[in-house]
Amino acid sequence: MDYLERLTEAKRDGKAVALCIVIETEGAVPRHAGSKMLVYADGRTEGSVGGGELESRTVKAALESLKDGRSKLVEYSLSAEDPASAGVCGGEVRVYIEPQVTQPILLILGAGHVGQAVARFAQLLDFRVIVSDDRKELCNADVLPGNLEFLPMPMAEIPAHLVIDERVYVVGVTRGSSVDVEGLGAILEGSPAYVGLIGSKNRWAATRQGLIERGVSLDKIAQIKSPIGLNIGAETPNEIAISILAEVIERLKS
Repeated sequence: MDYLERLTEAKRDGKAVALCIVIETEGAVPRHAGSKMLVYADGRTEGSVGGGELESRTVKAALESLKDGRSKLVEYSLSAEDPASAGVCGGEVRVYIEPQVTQPILLILGAGHVGQAVARFAQLLDFRVIVSDDRKELCNADVLPGNLEFLPMPMAEIPAHLVIDERVYVVGVTRGSSVDVEGLGAILEGSPAYVGLIGSKNRWAATRQGLIERGVSLDKIAQIKSPIGLNIGAETPNEIAISILAEVIERLKS
């Protein structure tokens, strides 16, 4: 298997993956130094560092590295006399784990004035920025040039094109409550790191009630922060965009 090619594919597809390499061995061990394994954020693996308990512990350590973004060196005893042994071959294994963490994704729902402002400023930050709106005439590179991606479609269709997981920060700045009610249930079926929604108290009350009537659970609805953004007295689209991104950054760093 070409591990470099797999890592390149993962980066291109926005998938977090950890590279695990056996860097040193002593005595009898299941795999030689240089053996590799890839561990993806969903627990899927490719390759092997030895199988059994040794591999199970390495997968667990790799998933932890993907969460904190830190490389680590793990050592395993395979001695049957060691109560903490990861096997019975008799030797020792050292595995280096290096997480290939992808950029966080900023998913902007709505390409109106505020959505456009958020997209412009977000390009200055370390986000992969995706703009979505069912109005194709607004959701394109002619209207919003720069390093952006576009999903010109109804909100409910987005999860078929983008995995909504803990890398995704959702900024809801759509044109109205009816759009949110129609599509937010599908977004909340994933596990986004943050969901913020623009609007007044009345708009949020209408949206919340609409989601309940559509069968969205209260636990899912409770994930939504509305009104979105830090309270800095923002009025213009640019000011509102800055307040929104400040809140997203605050959540990202927490």
